[in-house]
Amino acid sequence: MNLIELFRKQGDTLFRYRGQFPILIFILVIPFLFFTDYTYISYITNTCVFFSVLFSLLGLLIRFYTVGTSQKGTSGRNRDRQIADVLNDNGAYSVVRHPLYFANYLIWLGISIFTYNIYFIIIMSLLFWIYYERIMLTEEAFLEKKFGKYYLQWADCVPAFFPNIFLYKPSSISFSYITVLRREYSTILSSIIAFVYIELIRGYFQYNILVIDNLMLIIFLSVLVLVIILKLLKSYTDILNEDERS
Repeated sequence: MNLIELFRKQGDTLFRYRGQFPILIFILVIPFLFFTDYTYISYITNTCVFFSVLFSLLGLLIRFYTVGTSQKGTSGRNRDRQIADVLNDNGAYSVVRHPLYFANYLIWLGISIFTYNIYFIIIMSLLFWIYYERIMLTEEAFLEKKFGKYYLQWADCVPAFFPNIFLYKPSSISFSYITVLRREYSTILSSIIAFVYIELIRGYFQYNILVIDNLMLIIFLSVLVLVIILKLLKSYTDILNEDERS
C-alpha cells in the first residue's frame, strides 16, 4: 500500500471519529496547564483572552455562514460515509475547499490561546494538521471520483485550507438562520465547554479549588439553556425543519 492510499485509509477511520478530536485535546491540555507559570505571563493574560475569543468567534461565524448557505446533501454531520449530492463551489467553498475544517481550526486556536501556553498552541496545531490532513485526502478522493473533471477544475483554482478571499463568489442559495440553529448549537456548546474546562482546570492548579469567572458562568448557563430549547424544538417539533437543507 503506497503512502497516499495509507493516508486515505486512515482518513476513512478518522472521518468517522472526527468528533472525538476534542477529547484528545482535553486530555492533552492538562499537563500544559499544570506546568504553565501564570505569574510570569500575568501581564499578557488580557491580550490572550482577547485573541482567544476573537479567533473562536471568527471560526464560529465561518461555520455559521458555511452551514447556513450549503445545499442539501452536503456539509452534513454524516459519520459512516462520505455524502455529496452536489459539489459546493460558491459561497465559503469559493475561497477554500474545506471551510468547516478551517473554521474548526480557528475555534481550537482560540481555545488553545486561552491556555496561555505557546507550546500547547503549537502541539494542537500540529495534531490538528496531521489529523485533518488525512480526512481531507479521503474527502477529496471521494469528490474526485464522483464529480471527475468538474471537481479537478474547481480544486485547481481554490486553496485546500487557507482561504483566498479574492476568489469569493456569493452563495447560490440564501443564508438560513434556521439551518444554523438546527445544526450548530452543539458546536457552540462544545466551544463554551472547552473554555470552561480550561478555566476550571487552571483554577484548580493555581488555587486548589474549582473556580470560574462570573461572566463565563453566565455565558455558559445561557448557552446551555438555549441548546436545551433548540434540542427540544428539533426533537419534538417541525419548527427547525427546512426543505432542501441538510
